[in-house]
Amino acid sequence: MSTVTTPTGRLAEAPSSPARRRLDWRLRFAALSLIWGFSFLLIKVGTGAYAPFQVTLGRLLFGTAVLAAAMAVRRERLPRGVRVWGHLTVAAFLLNALPFSLFAYAELTIPSTLAGICNATSPLWGMALSLIALSEDRPTRVRVAGLGLGFLGVLTVLGAWQGFHGLDATGTALALLGSLSYPIGWIYVRRTLAGTGDSHLSMTGAQLLLATVQLAVVTPLFTTLPTRVSVGPLLAIAALGALGTGLAVLLQYGLVAEVGPTTAQMVTYFIPVIATAAGVALLGETLTWSTPVGAAIVLTGAALTQLRPKPRPTPRP
Repeated sequence: MSTVTTPTGRLAEAPSSPARRRLDWRLRFAALSLIWGFSFLLIKVGTGAYAPFQVTLGRLLFGTAVLAAAMAVRRERLPRGVRVWGHLTVAAFLLNALPFSLFAYAELTIPSTLAGICNATSPLWGMALSLIALSEDRPTRVRVAGLGLGFLGVLTVLGAWQGFHGLDATGTALALLGSLSYPIGWIYVRRTLAGTGDSHLSMTGAQLLLATVQLAVVTPLFTTLPTRVSVGPLLAIAALGALGTGLAVLLQYGLVAEVGPTTAQMVTYFIPVIATAAGVALLGETLTWSTPVGAAIVLTGAALTQLRPKPRPTPRP
């Protein structure tokens, strides 16, 4: 459930500090997987008492607060320049405001398990879009096969052979659109914000701040204040923002700096597994055989689309 990208279109990097001992990267990897995997359950709980836009606004508020605190500790400033802020405004919409809202609305009518699996299609959309938008991203037979396999897995999850019986088409479409929004945003950032010179933490903090402002404008127009405060859902929204949107980004930074983007991106394949387990165990959501089988096919296809051909060795003169 990626919430941010860097100007290079990869996971954010952070300066490492070899003098300071940190928690083993495997434990941080597991923590990140759990946080993002449980995010779909937290969305479901939050939307049980609050409107989807209110859930998204709260999520962004708490997430921005965490990154603001991290920037204050590291004494980092927000980026400067009208051009940078203009592009960050678009990035904030595509990578935060839009997908967060779409998933929140989707979970009004679909299980959190299905939302988590729909989120896993993001690499498939990214592969398809990169073939069109990024001329340097050349397809290979394996990657194209992975794309086809991944979408076959989507049809399996949705039970296409049954005519999608019992499936809420609108909610599923919203979740898939939310997943599609991420790679559109990544490609936009890669094309417009490369080489700005600002730190990734600074760019991310500004991006979340802009997304918060966008939701602060939209939410009052489409929602009314709740008649009473439901503590449980409110705590779920706070955890969703502080952990799933704030702390998760900081964990992501450290993982990329220590083990590289390829290993860090493997967290993507654990998210739907954890989301499914959480939804079934804690929310009592039903699970048919097609859901785990289809999810496995989706993840296999997504993994294949991420494979890059090894560079050919330069011939010696």
